[in-house]
Amino acid sequence: MNPLKTDALVELRNLTFGYGERVVLDDISLTIARGKVTAVMGASGGGKTTILRLIGGQWKAQQGQLLLQRKTGGESAQDIGTMDRHELILARRRMGMLFQFGALFTDLSVFDNVAFPLREHTDLPQALIRDVVLLKLNAVGLRGARDLMPSQVSGGMARRVALARAIALDPELVMYDEPFAGLDPISLGTAARLIRQLNDAMGLTSIVVSHDLDETFQIADQVIVLANGKVAAQGTPDEVRNSTDPLVHQFVSGQSDGPVQFHYPAPAVGLDFGATAP
Repeated sequence: MNPLKTDALVELRNLTFGYGERVVLDDISLTIARGKVTAVMGASGGGKTTILRLIGGQWKAQQGQLLLQRKTGGESAQDIGTMDRHELILARRRMGMLFQFGALFTDLSVFDNVAFPLREHTDLPQALIRDVVLLKLNAVGLRGARDLMPSQVSGGMARRVALARAIALDPELVMYDEPFAGLDPISLGTAARLIRQLNDAMGLTSIVVSHDLDETFQIADQVIVLANGKVAAQGTPDEVRNSTDPLVHQFVSGQSDGPVQFHYPAPAVGLDFGATAP
């Protein structure tokens, strides 16, 4: 057991993870505050989705700890990286996941997609499962779409069905992997509003991985910017937006050149274009 701040649900402590020789997260430490919406942002390939997979126990860190507050509260916490299979299953039941583009089961109806985790992980009678599913669909505005198939709903609706499925088991923590990708402005605004409303109404803790600055900054309590395997900035949206760090400024302002350069390293132009063809 390890000490964990009482206002934190998840804490990464001196955590390092990489793929082969490529280090993606290099000795990073950060805290996911209980009851808040935390946005994890940064350039592509910076380790954002990797953090979600580490929290879900799909992968294990090479060094450091990833602590999850015990359900009973208090000061004790468990390191997800050291959990056995049974402990990991119990931990995952406390989590909901909204995958990029929804990842609905295409051969199941909207209703059955949302009912799937309830049927897999509980012994609830079918009548109660029906009520729970309809409540979750109503929360995302899609109770009337229960009998449709995934092929019959729009991309924005599919994302909302996936959100209803993610909250079906009343998790403490919900993780969103690029929830706004590919959505039109109306669907994007709806998805962002739902994340904020459900977080507050259900007392959730939310982690949002996103590249959409405007919508994400509007709903987030805390923003963490990853760069070069480190935490480049961490704070409220206003604090991150006003950061003087050159890399954070480039990311927030969307500049094509800066610490992250437009041109991939290459020989000098004269050496390439002035060279004699073989």
